[in-house]
Amino acid sequence: MSESTLRRLLRDQSLSAIAAGFVTVLVGFASSVAIVFQAAQSLGATPAQTASWMWALGIGMGLSCVLLSLRWKMPVVTAWSTPGAAMLVASASGVPMEQAVAGFLLAALLVAIAGFSGIFERMLGRIPLSLASGMLAGVLLRFGLDAFGAIQGQPLLVLAMLGTWLAARRWWPRYAVILTLLVGVAIAWGSGLMQDGRLALELARPVWTTPHFSAAAVLSVALPLFVVTMASQNVPGIAVIRASGYAVPVSSAIGWTGVATLVLAPFGAFSLNLAAITAAICMGPEAHPDPARRYMAAVWAGLFYLLIGVFGATVAALLAAFPYELVVAIAGIALLGTLGGSLATALREDDEREAALVTFLVTASGLAMLGIGAAFWGLVAGVIVRLGLKRGPSRS
Repeated sequence: MSESTLRRLLRDQSLSAIAAGFVTVLVGFASSVAIVFQAAQSLGATPAQTASWMWALGIGMGLSCVLLSLRWKMPVVTAWSTPGAAMLVASASGVPMEQAVAGFLLAALLVAIAGFSGIFERMLGRIPLSLASGMLAGVLLRFGLDAFGAIQGQPLLVLAMLGTWLAARRWWPRYAVILTLLVGVAIAWGSGLMQDGRLALELARPVWTTPHFSAAAVLSVALPLFVVTMASQNVPGIAVIRASGYAVPVSSAIGWTGVATLVLAPFGAFSLNLAAITAAICMGPEAHPDPARRYMAAVWAGLFYLLIGVFGATVAALLAAFPYELVVAIAGIALLGTLGGSLATALREDDEREAALVTFLVTASGLAMLGIGAAFWGLVAGVIVRLGLKRGPSRS
């Protein structure tokens, strides 16, 4: 690393970026890790194999976040495919682990081809920014609603966090999220809400599973996993990047997630992809006032993911110790700026407002069909409305 590069990294560091990186990992992990564990168990994973899944996923997400963000100096956040994990639970239960791993490899190869070839990006390049922003706002709406809904469960905790955020936004806006998180942790700890009885320092150990290719690997795992990951994860992931104003080379980014999955699949990395919700945390104003410095939030997210990979069960237990209300409150607070910006962009153009609004509403509704989530169907609905309302050339 050159001296000038090191100076830039030190210059671009900030407490707000560290906080955004931690909140990214906390939200991403706490919201879906149970589904990943369930997916591993549905395939007959042993405890050692389940721990290896966490090692592989943590290493894959960590390295891809750090390396891609540093390479392009833009926030690139990756994640495991939560819809993919749910699909494994629903349709791949009973498939032997060796065949499932073969399916992971085939799906990863398809992702890499779709990414590096540029086909996927060209298909999505026709989606207007207003629809992408409407979809992002629809995805994030639930987090904003849940943050205020959590007041009913833990009023002292959540109201104190909201009050801290409001005061910090007034006087110390760069540190609003980290101060809110610290106050929330302190109150949760003092109130006995932290479930820290299972903490024990333990390194994760990778377990190799030799793949066995079969028809079940292709039909029950590879093809469904590829379709669900691309439609439900990479589509909103690209939309988040576009709505945030970053010129990330998304074809290369998707391709590298496929490569990372190929390398780590035998250890349990079932599917890595571009993140959407957690990426919005690193790309929003809470990460840093200067968009050019927000890439450090993604770098820190990657470093925290690497810790999950190395220490596996220990970090899993630590993050799982946070009470539900704290997690949803900090997620909603961290995403408020991005949610507001997305709504403003979606509704800015008069001739695209109705299509963007339909995209927002369908996405926010949680509609899921054919195993594909609401973000995809929101974009489909928005495109249909836009085409239906588009005025052709007037006839004389």
